[in-house]
Amino acid sequence: MINWKVILGISRKHLLSKFKSTLTATLGVTFGITAYITLVSFMTGLNQMLDNLILNQTPHIHIYNEVSPSKDQPITLDQLYSPGEHLIHHIKPKFEKSNIYNGLPLLNYLRTREEVSGATPRLTTQIFYLSGAIELGGNLTGINIPEEVRLSGFNDYIVEGSPEALNNTENGILLGAGLAKKMSLRPGDRLQVSNVKGEVFPLKVVGFYQSGIADIDNIQSYVNLKTAQRIVGENATYITDINVKLKDLTLAPEMARDIERQFQVDARDIQEANAQFETGTNIRNLITYAVSITLLIVAGFGIYNILNMLIYEKMNDIAILKATGFTGKDVQAVFMSQAMIIGGVGGVSGLIFGLILSLLINQVPFNTEALPTISTYPINFNPWYYLIGILFALLSTFIAGYLPSKKARVIDPVRIIRGN
Repeated sequence: MINWKVILGISRKHLLSKFKSTLTATLGVTFGITAYITLVSFMTGLNQMLDNLILNQTPHIHIYNEVSPSKDQPITLDQLYSPGEHLIHHIKPKFEKSNIYNGLPLLNYLRTREEVSGATPRLTTQIFYLSGAIELGGNLTGINIPEEVRLSGFNDYIVEGSPEALNNTENGILLGAGLAKKMSLRPGDRLQVSNVKGEVFPLKVVGFYQSGIADIDNIQSYVNLKTAQRIVGENATYITDINVKLKDLTLAPEMARDIERQFQVDARDIQEANAQFETGTNIRNLITYAVSITLLIVAGFGIYNILNMLIYEKMNDIAILKATGFTGKDVQAVFMSQAMIIGGVGGVSGLIFGLILSLLINQVPFNTEALPTISTYPINFNPWYYLIGILFALLSTFIAGYLPSKKARVIDPVRIIRGN
């Protein structure tokens, strides 16, 4: 039976008698865990920021009506030329409106689906912005503002004004920041928009929208859905797009195919729309975890070397312990307890210093026009990283202490004493 009170007392005496070596080993653990926590928190925070920049602006499923040539041409319907191979050139798109047929019933159906977190209608049309002598082409999107805020974080990209101002102002318009800069407009100013028929509508600027993508901010604007329907001259059932947010993102491809098949519309899932982005995200995450694991492994080798040297410095103490009646198991317990104390103290201090560095980085200003809602560097304070850090500190010091202590267990005290 191991007397842990005696064992821990000897371990404490050993650690304090060789304080420099103990401090070096503890600092090795501390530095490794601090570097791991800081790096993984910072890099995953950046990855999440980039992911959210794209994913918040991309619906899980985008339902729309694609304008395309008719599949059935007159020659294919004529029995005289059927069956046979038909070569037809310069096919023109068929004449049809870009709205979704029975869009509101489809919208209501989607909202009843258990896997759907929310669905919001949109009306997208091309217009001309008129302000004095300036006339610019662009896109106008009518939205259901409360639903957009709830599902996509729409308000995170409003740099001036508020969603409430757009929702409460019937003739209000939220301009892209680049577009407003070109036209020298401020909130409260008036401008006119012209639809494709040449009809002019006066609108009031209630704020600016900045997505972080300059090409979009130079042409895009938003209005209330009813205002957009009035501008295009259609009734309240006219919508061109439906954006769907799911509770589980992985269900998007299968559900998009089901919607296309059942309702004869076009549906594009987020994985199809952002295939290249998803590849980049996976590569960034792979690099992050590879570097983090490498840091922990390097720290583990350092801990092993320090503890190994510490045991060789204690050869005389090992001989004395065995000569006074301590068994090899007791000697091993002494050095294992030393390793675990170093791992525990070093691991906890590493977590503390890692948290402090992460908090400091989180306060460093980070201002860029591409990311208007980000004011400081992003940090991911995921508790799992801290749990992994302390577990690795204890596991690495256990392994690093076990191998040398196993040697100490079988050392012959007589040979050591004779050598001295």
